[in-house]
Amino acid sequence: MKKSTRCAGCKYLRRRCPPDCVLKPYFPSTNPQRFSFAHKVYGASNITRILTRLQEHLRAKAADSMCYEANIRVKDPVYGCVGEINRLQQQIIQGQNEIKRIKDEMAFQNALRQQPLQYQQQMVQANVKDEAFSYASSIEQQLNLSISQQPFDASTFACFP
Repeated sequence: MKKSTRCAGCKYLRRRCPPDCVLKPYFPSTNPQRFSFAHKVYGASNITRILTRLQEHLRAKAADSMCYEANIRVKDPVYGCVGEINRLQQQIIQGQNEIKRIKDEMAFQNALRQQPLQYQQQMVQANVKDEAFSYASSIEQQLNLSISQQPFDASTFACFP
């Protein structure tokens, strides 16, 4: 019984895998789905052409990039990588806004802790004065309402005979 040593690309394309196969190091037979997604998006001839035109040390990164882009394109056929980039940028913006909000809250809390006791007492007195003023205003409003709710007596006015 002969053991198959074909790479995932050659298995998918149903051909013999030559010893100098450019796909073999980047699409192992243990992960056939990696090649199938890349093949759906780029095609076998384009993958082979891209890898052969690159220098040896850049091929692994190019194969990884093609596989990543193909996976994203299969998941999101309309936007692909651009949609993923936008989603990640939105997460970064949300994170930055959250950090800014937390820093502002921390600065506010630190400022409250550093206020002198006298200032805090002045604030309490100002609040008491405000409460007294608002209480007096509410009493005045109630009196005005009770006066305006009395029946109108035309005989009290000189302009009416």
